[in-house]
Amino acid sequence: MQKTFTAEREDRPGPDWLARFREGREEAARWYLGDGAPTLPSAAECRAALLRHMPELVPHYDAACGMVGDDDLAHRILSHYRPAAHRQGCSQAVWLGEDGPALVRNYDFPLHVITGRIELTAWSGRRVIGMGQRPWGGCLDGMNDDGLVASCTLGGIARRGEGFAIIMMLRYVLETCGSVAEAVEALRGLPPVQLHNVTLLDRTGAHATVFLGPRREAAVTSNRTCTNHQERASPASGSALRQRVLDDALDDPSTTLDTLTARFFAPPLHSRKAAFTTAYTAVYRPAAGRVDYLWPGRRWSQSFARFAAGTYTHDYGALEPSA
Repeated sequence: MQKTFTAEREDRPGPDWLARFREGREEAARWYLGDGAPTLPSAAECRAALLRHMPELVPHYDAACGMVGDDDLAHRILSHYRPAAHRQGCSQAVWLGEDGPALVRNYDFPLHVITGRIELTAWSGRRVIGMGQRPWGGCLDGMNDDGLVASCTLGGIARRGEGFAIIMMLRYVLETCGSVAEAVEALRGLPPVQLHNVTLLDRTGAHATVFLGPRREAAVTSNRTCTNHQERASPASGSALRQRVLDDALDDPSTTLDTLTARFFAPPLHSRKAAFTTAYTAVYRPAAGRVDYLWPGRRWSQSFARFAAGTYTHDYGALEPSA
């Protein structure tokens, strides 16, 4: 199977964004509604939730809604408020040794659903490089020019709450925060729609992993590794195994950033399952303002000093069927 990734600079959404939104609206609706979503919030309730929790994003949200016009469902989709629950894989680790600090992560998800858009934006003064997802604003992982990195994984079973998609919460953190301390404080006040884990790192080496959920208090940890559970997991689970591999790598004095990154390309961290394919590996270096997006045999580097627009199509070959 093949997937094309696109890198573009788009300071703020405009005509090109609107064309992409219109082209992908049906897929965006499937993401938001799921397989039979409960009663949806109204567009007014969605905007009110954004205004209450992420007011700095409201002017940008209003501008996007203005571009799509009188489309009530689109306004709800663009809010990222109370979408359907979804499952994903992902593994990530913070490196603090030579060539660090760095955050290394695998993103595991069905390839046909991933947007595959690497964006450089400048909505409100801060520049953000991130792997964009969904029709407006969402980030799977990203970094701002203050040197703050944020990346997410699923934190457990896909139970749904009264909150926001994690990808919009990451966008909010990257737009409004300049350090791990500021990002932790912001995340404490945001309601997520599912269990999620967010790993944060800044240019000073400060780091945190925050466990979030719709029916729990945010828990801030100093964990340097993170997979798809929170405080506890069955020792036999795949998530626990992946975290043990990462913990062992960080504990090994012979590990370097290069050898740690190489572990992300081998089982059990790297997945070739069709339902949860490792779509890409990212290595964020906040002190240098640089991110390397990696695939087997390919490195695509982007930075605030040199951001190169373009495309890359990766051939994943024949994927394993889901069990």
